[in-house]
Amino acid sequence: MRLWHQSLISSLPRQQLLGQHREVAALRGNGWGRPHATVNYVFQYSPYKLYQFHLIVLNEMLRRGYHPNQTWFTAEYRGTSCSAYSQLQAVALTSPIYPEHNAAYLKECLDNLAAKGITL
Repeated sequence: MRLWHQSLISSLPRQQLLGQHREVAALRGNGWGRPHATVNYVFQYSPYKLYQFHLIVLNEMLRRGYHPNQTWFTAEYRGTSCSAYSQLQAVALTSPIYPEHNAAYLKECLDNLAAKGITL
């Protein structure tokens, strides 16, 4: 499980983009707070930041003609098997959303894609 560097979302191939949606959806739901080495940093922040990141993925899906479930555009929604947040405080949108998405992380993501035979 990985969150791709947010600057790569618009360039990801179909498989990686749709996989990113599934992974973010899982993290927003019952995966929230469950340790996973490559995404543990997200749990240091409000779940609203993950929602902000998911919006980038969802909007890219829309741009490409995909039809994600509209309920994911609601910040409090956490999937069909997880109760929605009763209240989720909005936080300021930062760029990048996660400070961990720095130049070193971008290189790591590009190297990961290259190992799969994908060059962007």
